[in-house]
Amino acid sequence: MLHLPSAWRGAAVALGLGAITMSTTPAMAGTTTRTLPTVVLVHGAFADASSWDGVIAQLQRRGYPVVAPANPLRSLSGDAAYIASVVKGISGKVVLVGHSYGGTVITNAARHATNVKALVYVAAFLPDKGESTQTVLDPKKYPGSLLGPATLEQRPYTDTAGKGVDLYIKQSSFPKVFAADLPIAKARRMAAAQRPFGVAAYSGPSGAPAWKKIPAWAVISTQDKAISPAGQRWMAKRAKAHVIEVKSSHAISVSHPVAIADTVVQADRRTR
Repeated sequence: MLHLPSAWRGAAVALGLGAITMSTTPAMAGTTTRTLPTVVLVHGAFADASSWDGVIAQLQRRGYPVVAPANPLRSLSGDAAYIASVVKGISGKVVLVGHSYGGTVITNAARHATNVKALVYVAAFLPDKGESTQTVLDPKKYPGSLLGPATLEQRPYTDTAGKGVDLYIKQSSFPKVFAADLPIAKARRMAAAQRPFGVAAYSGPSGAPAWKKIPAWAVISTQDKAISPAGQRWMAKRAKAHVIEVKSSHAISVSHPVAIADTVVQADRRTR
């Protein structure tokens, strides 16, 4: 029994609380609770962190702490350094997840963050050293992507760091290229709100890949018109990644959040 001062007891009765008891015996005596890793979700080009909303909901329901930072999409070295700083600021182990160009970013960021226990690539690039998002796949060997001069537009920009060029998917092409399995109204809204992708990020060369030292999983989007499914399979095989295939467009994090969350849980459990 928790004994309250007389003044507090009077207040408790007045509020209808009656006697208050407190157990000193742990509710889960004899059991241990495993601390779950934090899941860090890194979006790719032409998207933002809201593209992970469904995945976040699924992971939080399962008890996982989740962080979905904004990927700057300015330069590969800068983007990777920023994501690495986010990961290093997290206490405990991390499962690092990247979609699309986010795969290139986590390949480099995880090299600088010793608390990453697993990598999960979602319809993503897995470059090796010296390759870039632009060069990792030979379009003649792995055809199927609709990204190119007919569907992309370049826009010059100026900021405090100087001048550069951004890439966008043309709004008229976005539903077919990026989000063919989403309702057309949703795909059009995503097209209007797409984040610009710096050419410097697209063409930046990758460093030594973290997937050579950290266990990797790859979720292949088999109906992808942005990254060739055959190219995704080849990169995953080269990285010795555990492969999961989902019939999905490139917008897999939006259209199939359960499959992504299931893969993250698998990566966590198999790297305990």
